[in-house]
Amino acid sequence: MFIHQLADVQSKNIGESTSIWQFVIILPKAKIGINCNICSHVFIENVVSIGNNVTIKNGVQIWDGIIIDDDVFIGPNVTFTNDLVPRSKKFPNKFLQTKIKTGCSIGANATIIGGITLGKHSFVGAGSVVTKSIEDFSVYYGNPATKRGYITKDGEVLDLTMRNIQGKQFSLIKNEIIPND
Repeated sequence: MFIHQLADVQSKNIGESTSIWQFVIILPKAKIGINCNICSHVFIENVVSIGNNVTIKNGVQIWDGIIIDDDVFIGPNVTFTNDLVPRSKKFPNKFLQTKIKTGCSIGANATIIGGITLGKHSFVGAGSVVTKSIEDFSVYYGNPATKRGYITKDGEVLDLTMRNIQGKQFSLIKNEIIPND
């Protein structure tokens, strides 16, 4: 594990081979898995769970109620919310829970509204505003973000008919997107 000397890491629940860079603040109850990369200027609150092999780029805040599964990429300056009607000095009894499933990638400057789920291996384009849950293997972007296609586990983008740029057809079979023969 690497923790930069200018980071403020209060949690003891950090997995081996995780790197935490300068100006990161991690509160005491946060849980972070193995082999993660937490870049500079990231803030991680208490009621947070981060899986293994997660990359969180610069300028991201992970608030109470956010659960991040394994192999997730969170781009620079992604914004999460956990309270739909925030008021100064007034806190809800429980913050909204947001779930980021395995293999999801979120582009830079996207905003993720609290209380939703981003599906397994889904992709959110840069600058998008996601206001509702999105399905596994789907591509969403825009404001508000809408479904624009599909994506394979390996990151090949497909259109809404599940064809790649060369026109090859794919199908969703047993919760995996595979090419048709």
